[in-house]
Parts: sequence; C-alpha cells; structure tokens
Amino acid sequence: MIGSPFRFVRLNATLYPAGELEQSLYAQFGIEPEYAEEENPQELIGQLAGCDAVAVVSTGLPAAVVASLDRCRLISRLGNGTDKIAVATATERGIVVANAPFFCAEEMTDHIMAMLLSLARQLPRMEQLMRTGRFRQARAESTQLQRLSTCTLGIVGFGATGAMVARRARAFGLRVLATRRNLQAPLPDDLAVEMVTLETLLAESDFVSLQLPLNADTYHLFDETLLRQMKPGSYLINTARGALVDEDALVRVLREGPLAGAALDTYEWLNVFTDEHQTPQHPLMELDNVLMTSHVSAHSVQSSADVARTGVCNLVAVLKGHWPAPENIVNRGVVPRYPLKPYDAALYA
Repeated sequence: MIGSPFRFVRLNATLYPAGELEQSLYAQFGIEPEYAEEENPQELIGQLAGCDAVAVVSTGLPAAVVASLDRCRLISRLGNGTDKIAVATATERGIVVANAPFFCAEEMTDHIMAMLLSLARQLPRMEQLMRTGRFRQARAESTQLQRLSTCTLGIVGFGATGAMVARRARAFGLRVLATRRNLQAPLPDDLAVEMVTLETLLAESDFVSLQLPLNADTYHLFDETLLRQMKPGSYLINTARGALVDEDALVRVLREGPLAGAALDTYEWLNVFTDEHQTPQHPLMELDNVLMTSHVSAHSVQSSADVARTGVCNLVAVLKGHWPAPENIVNRGVVPRYPLKPYDAALYA
C-alpha cells in the first residue's frame, strides 16, 4: 500500500477511461486517482497544480505545463511515445518520465505484417474489383503481383518491434534489411537481418517500414528527396508517428512515382484522439493506392492490460520512493527532485 497521501491525476479519463484492471490496481495499492480530461495547456496548469504524479495517454504536456509542476515526481505515459511530453523540461525539474515501452510490440508487429500482406496481395483493390463484378480485370491485375519470397523488407529503426517484424518477415521468406544509428551494434544470433545504410535500404527494399521515435532529428525525415530515393514500385508503411513523413510530399510521390503505394496508421494532419465523428478531408484520402487505419496498431485486450500494469507499476515505484524498472525510464539522466532508491520488483507483489 502507498503509505503517505499523494495527489495523482489520471488524464484522458473520457477518451481513454481507466478499465477495470487499471482501477483494481489503483485500489490494490491504495491509490485514489483524480480523473480529468483536458487539452488546453492553461487549464491543465490549474488542474495539475500541486499534484505528485500525473498519468497521460494522449494529452500533450508542453514545456509550460511541465514547468508548472512544482511538486510532481512522475509523469507516467500510459503508452510508448513521449513526443507530446516536454521531457527535457521534466528532466530539468527533476521529474521522472516513465512509459510502457513494450506493451504493444506484438500488436504493432501483427499490424505491420497485415499491412505488408495486404499491399503485397493488393487486397483492398481485389475486394473492390470483386464487389463491382470486374473479375477479368482482377485476374489481369493479379498476374502482375510479386511472390513475397522474392521481395525485400527494409526496417528503418530497429528496436524491440523491429526485431519481431524481422522474425515474422523471415518466416514469409522475405529478405530483411534494417538501418539504425549504430550499424555495428550486435544482433541476436538467430536474426537473419542485413544492417545497411539508409540509402542502400531505400534503393533495395520493396517494402519500407518506419519504426522510429519522433524527435527533432526524425521530424519529416522522409521528405520528398528521400521518398524519391525509394525503389520504383515500392511501398511505405508507417505505424510509428505521422510526422516522420512529409505528407504533402508523400501525396506527390504517390501520384507521380516512384512509390506504388503506402499503408498508414499515424498522421500529422489528422487528430484521431477525438470523439467527434467526421469524414477526414485530405488529399491522401483521395488516393486509391493508400491503405489507412486510425492509429489502432497498438490495441488489443492484452496490450491494454499490459499498459495498465506497467503504468501502475511505474507509479507505485516512484510513490514508494524507488526508481521504476530501468527499461521504463525515458529520461535516464534525470536527478529526481525527491531521492529514489534502486528499483525493487518486490514492491508489486
């Protein structure tokens, strides 16, 4: 049980309400959350004043909000990416930022492979031709498809999900290329992946999957120049962050080549974190060579349970005066404003 009284605010209570498991874990450890739903930074400053910890799913926590957290010990991201959180400001203020880095690795892998297979077999196009009775056209177009085992997948960014995707892709007979900041870092012995430069990967890959975090270095990394370096007839898959890609440039390259198509689950132009029902308006929506899903690649019953457990474990650790599990700490160089003891797995027993 958490011994001392702490004020904990759990944001996104309406868009992403705490499920039964998350609520039961709070009760198990004697934590009484304050639930809130707010996006406006000025309103957030008022809501979070005096809190000891805050958990967030999708709300942005810019520098002004983080700087106002005069007592806060922990910002807990109930998810993986932290590009909406002013992590540098948190570090300056001695606030630990923690996340759930592996909660959806399997789901992301499944989604990437589902998109790759759909593109390879042109399933959306084949279904459209089927529904409109254009059987001869479907047969004619399908004769131009490539056998998957003759194709190459390029993975840009090679963390936990990248390794999972590589293993699944190899099972389908794909050659797998990958690139990352340190090309010389060792790979698991059982992983048949060729580490190459980004330029080589783009020139040789039939499918390119983006699995990078979003930061100042990766924002619009895939601009028009880079997109036009991709292999003619290749496909781009982005389940990471929409702003990795210059979407206006992507539209042009999808219309003019060399890209044959794209599969997207994340977007810079579209806020999918809303309850408003609307038909999105964007040139990407007008292209029939784009497969689109609404940022759902991380979701499953199991990933929801994993993120709840990890988020509560991070919270319990810090409120009990300990570091979270090392792999869950985003700003590992932070000097906490309240001293923390080493991580202790027994805290969650």
